[in-house]
Amino acid sequence: MTGLKHHMWSLYYSGWVALLALVLVVFMFPTGSAAAEDITIAAAADLNFAFKELVPEYEKTSGSHVKLTLGSSGNFYAQIQNGAQFDLYFSADIGYPKKLEEAGLVVPGSIYPYAVGQIVLWTGNGSHLDLSKGLEILREPTIKKIAIANPKHAPYGRAAVAAMEYFKVYDQVKDKLILGENISQAAQFIESGACDAGIIALSLALAPVMKAAGQYWEIPAVAHPPLEQGAVILKQSKNPEAARQFLEFIKSPHGQEIMKRYGFTLPS
Repeated sequence: MTGLKHHMWSLYYSGWVALLALVLVVFMFPTGSAAAEDITIAAAADLNFAFKELVPEYEKTSGSHVKLTLGSSGNFYAQIQNGAQFDLYFSADIGYPKKLEEAGLVVPGSIYPYAVGQIVLWTGNGSHLDLSKGLEILREPTIKKIAIANPKHAPYGRAAVAAMEYFKVYDQVKDKLILGENISQAAQFIESGACDAGIIALSLALAPVMKAAGQYWEIPAVAHPPLEQGAVILKQSKNPEAARQFLEFIKSPHGQEIMKRYGFTLPS
């Protein structure tokens, strides 16, 4: 009898161990559509505020979860070439997605020109500078530091340099330049007061925190090469269908309305 009880207890104990192991597997390796629909997005920093509004709207309507990483387009381009795991890449320069397509690293035909960006000269409310003078004010002796994105890997930084050269002020002010890792960091430099002025994306200047803290002058588009921006689904995407759905949301009237509100000109 004792042997029978021992055998039954062993079976009971083994059953609990098996059940516990199953529970652990379920928690460690979740199943179902929710996990499968998660997408990772590498996005240019000029999309900071627009995407912080767009992403929650998409998650609410789709049930998917978006992991958003913001940075410079050039850095993301290099990371993707080296195998970084993203589903979608939103670049401030459509040239980067096109190069990835040539290298066979994107889903064929998935490039989408989602916007044309604009740059502005921005100063804080306490500067008392006459922005109607445009980039000429950068020569003012009261301006000691000028923030722009690093032109080596940020399209908005290259546009800023081109605009300063167009208005023939670059040589006089180049020693004042403070380079942000991306356009969002450049905006932080001037919003915080660490720099006296800066050239940033219109999309950032229109964000509530920046609108309240300063003023801007829109730099004419003729002063720099067009900031044609493009998105693409990466071939290594684990959820290409979810990535496609996010792109469709950006193209939708609601998505386009949000992009316009942040100053993005939509491609014709």
